[in-house]
Amino acid sequence: MPAIAAPPQTAAPAAKPSRNLLAACLAHALHDGYTDGLYAFLPIWQAQFGLSYAGLAMVRALYSGTMGGLQLPAERLLKGVSARSALLLATLIAAAGFLVMALPLGFAGLCLGLVMAGIGSSIQHPRGSSLVHETYPAGSRRPLGIYNFSGDLGKASLPALAALLLPLVAWRPVMGLMAVLGLVVSGLLYGLAPATRPAPSHKASRATGGARSLTGFTLLTAIGGFDTAIRMGYLLFLPFLVHQRGGGSAMVGLALALLFIGGAFGKATCGWLGERVGVTGTVVLTETATALLILATLATPLMPMLVVLPLLGVVLNGTSSVLYGTVPELAPGGDHGKAFAIFYTSVTGSGGLAPILYGAIADHSSQTTGIMATAMTAALIVPLVLALKPFLQAGKERQAA
Repeated sequence: MPAIAAPPQTAAPAAKPSRNLLAACLAHALHDGYTDGLYAFLPIWQAQFGLSYAGLAMVRALYSGTMGGLQLPAERLLKGVSARSALLLATLIAAAGFLVMALPLGFAGLCLGLVMAGIGSSIQHPRGSSLVHETYPAGSRRPLGIYNFSGDLGKASLPALAALLLPLVAWRPVMGLMAVLGLVVSGLLYGLAPATRPAPSHKASRATGGARSLTGFTLLTAIGGFDTAIRMGYLLFLPFLVHQRGGGSAMVGLALALLFIGGAFGKATCGWLGERVGVTGTVVLTETATALLILATLATPLMPMLVVLPLLGVVLNGTSSVLYGTVPELAPGGDHGKAFAIFYTSVTGSGGLAPILYGAIADHSSQTTGIMATAMTAALIVPLVLALKPFLQAGKERQAA
């Protein structure tokens, strides 16, 4: 009997990779769409609840801060749970949060729903990343790039959908529609996600085990945090930039869509560039371009700004793909699940705190100064990534050995 049962066990993983990757990508697209879809509601919330820029950022931080702060505890708590159960739980809790926001419960209901949605999304990122890496352990950079790209599809679609609907219906029914979308994705995940957790390849772990560097990983995580801070800080101000130039809610949706479509294209472009120029050269190029293009959006009228936004999206979002694919190479101790959770905790925590800081700068000076601060942060990343270069080179040498 054991001899008969052995072949299916070795053949099964070969039939599952595409389904596993599709499940992870579906969850990522929805949750990233949830995350960035909230930006379309910011001007409405500011008017309805009388919030300052910093106050508005603090409200949104209830979602992003919860999502970032709970990723490592969620990874530990659900370490032995199947990918199907973890991704379903993540999506159902997030959808429930959007349903609470859709109910007429006032400001308290909005805050409660944001926290619930953040709890759900805190589960998705580390578990989805681990599912992809465990399914493709020997060559996870390209599948991880596809997984990362899927998030941008959600970022490009849900904010645009919300912004197009908001001029037609009140914001709470739009929230309800997003909750229903979460239930639909939950049904798809039930049929796609594996009921057991894939076993990582020990051969791949040994091949990369010598390249782990706590110092290099810490530096990589810091760079990822600053990169996310730029993106989230700029997104805080973008709807208001559009309004100041005479654009309405539909134009805000178009601006967000253009930025995120450029970001989706940037994932592929920067991935291709990273393979040829390397991580260091790519990040130096993208962050320099980010700083310059952010400043360009301050100096242009509405229509030229819309032309600049896709280009800004390429470099603003593309950098994260290069950084994200480097996590397995520098994961301390070879614990990829923990490394992804720590990395995501840094980037999402930064995404929650940075807009508060940039918003406070704008409140005490001007919106222009707040946006210029995001450009200065992009310039700050350049010396940091140059300091990371020796760790990346050491990792490649140890992998080759």
